[in-house]
Amino acid sequence: MTEYEFIHVSPENIEAESFRIIGEELKAQGIVIPREEEPVTKRVIHTTADFSYAQSLTYSLGAIERAHELIRQSATIITDTNMGLAGINKGRLNKYGCRVVCFMADEEVGRQARERGVTRAWVSMEVASRLEGPKIFVVGNAPTALLSLHEMMEKEIFVPDFVIGVPVGFVNVEYSKELFRNSSVPYIINFGRKGGSNVAAAIVNGLTLSME
Repeated sequence: MTEYEFIHVSPENIEAESFRIIGEELKAQGIVIPREEEPVTKRVIHTTADFSYAQSLTYSLGAIERAHELIRQSATIITDTNMGLAGINKGRLNKYGCRVVCFMADEEVGRQARERGVTRAWVSMEVASRLEGPKIFVVGNAPTALLSLHEMMEKEIFVPDFVIGVPVGFVNVEYSKELFRNSSVPYIINFGRKGGSNVAAAIVNGLTLSME
């Protein structure tokens, strides 16, 4: 039986202590995260307690800089779940005039999805593509959201400014992520099956924290 030791940490220092432990364990594993990616990757590890993200979370060239630039331009953040929407820190984004939206519960989105035989996530990406201004797509649950974005790109209807692609699961999850690996779209993607709305929100929160 493994023995655990109680560590007394004051409430206000729990998060800092968690990140200290994360840093120590990464060092012990010989993992060095690029400096500009560190706040985001460590935030994801903090959210999941899963150190495999240090290896699988992938950033396109200049991704952090581009994401920061879009946030400073008051980009709209579009999520594929209300859970992701709830997990994103709106206060920090409000400083830059950003808003966070999710169309998954929209009645018209639901109607179109039923009529066309596609998912709500597919239609919600189409609706979001018509919003004005720069847009960051944050996908943590539905691979069909990524498939929808990629189809619009192929048809030359729309090209997203940035994609955070971390849907979780088994059906078309890995396939949908791979579609963006060699695309011109800036991205942060966790290739493989792992991800989730909590991971998607953690990435956005890591991006905004690293701007402070």
